Amino acid sequence: MRLSRTDGPPDADLVHAAQAGDVSALGTLLARHRPMLLSAAIGLLGYGPDAEDAVQEASMIALRRIGGLRDPEAVSSWLRAVVRNVCRMHYRAPVHLSMDDGLAASLRSAESDPQELLEGQATRDWVWHALETLSSPLRLVMMLRYFSGVTAYQDIAVACGVPVGTVRSRLSEARDKLTRALLATADTAHGDIRTVTMERVRQAEELLEAARRGESRSALGATWLPTVALSGAGGLRAEGYDALARGLEQDVADGVRHRLTNVVAGRDLAVWEFTLKSPPEDPLHCPPGGAWVLHLRSGWVERARLFHTRRAGDSRDRPLRRDP
Repeated sequence: MRLSRTDGPPDADLVHAAQAGDVSALGTLLARHRPMLLSAAIGLLGYGPDAEDAVQEASMIALRRIGGLRDPEAVSSWLRAVVRNVCRMHYRAPVHLSMDDGLAASLRSAESDPQELLEGQATRDWVWHALETLSSPLRLVMMLRYFSGVTAYQDIAVACGVPVGTVRSRLSEARDKLTRALLATADTAHGDIRTVTMERVRQAEELLEAARRGESRSALGATWLPTVALSGAGGLRAEGYDALARGLEQDVADGVRHRLTNVVAGRDLAVWEFTLKSPPEDPLHCPPGGAWVLHLRSGWVERARLFHTRRAGDSRDRPLRRDP
């Protein structure tokens, strides 16, 4: 049975409850307004999968930004504006181009990074609990799209080693399944994802510090399997972490500086994002940054894929380096 706006608490009460961390209230709010969101999307995009995708995208944005809604009485208008903006982005940018402007900017607040947007809310663990119900390929594209700096469809494709069309289809399927999982788990208890995330942060920082001391192999050996499969754009293929250790320590010797900027972590997936600073005498020594996409088994990294950020104005993939 569909909820009408007169069923249950008023919208404003649900918004207040959601902002206070009541995930059940947020689930009810999204379910209540889904028919309106779908109607608005169909009006702009026509009936079909694009309209459904727009509704799921709008729901994800609402989930992430409900805490910043200043006028709870206007939640209906706010949600309608969100879905309309998503639909407009559909016309402005083909899926094979960068989606970082507009929609992605709304997901990555200027005041805080994606992880911080959830750190102060009870919804954080709810979202991650629902994410864990997705298959690994679906979960990975969602983690990159909504929780990392690798948000462009083209970049996600490189980071995952799949075609852009596959990224789009996986995101569409993942958004639909995640929305259903969120509504189904709104009243259940959820584990603390912060503990997992902080452990992955510790591991990444220890690796970078060990590389500065020339001890990266020992740090890798603590959490990476000796048979780890390494891959990346540009043809990188290697088994074992010796190549990574050598690349790290060579970069340190060359004067490259690594800085960890974000860690996205789940049960068996993690993304380490970083910036790279080239030595002053060789400003084009390395790309500006990148990310490692890690696949884990029982806490050990068994597969890792490297993605490098392109420099502004550079549309081609640069030669692959072995920095973390």
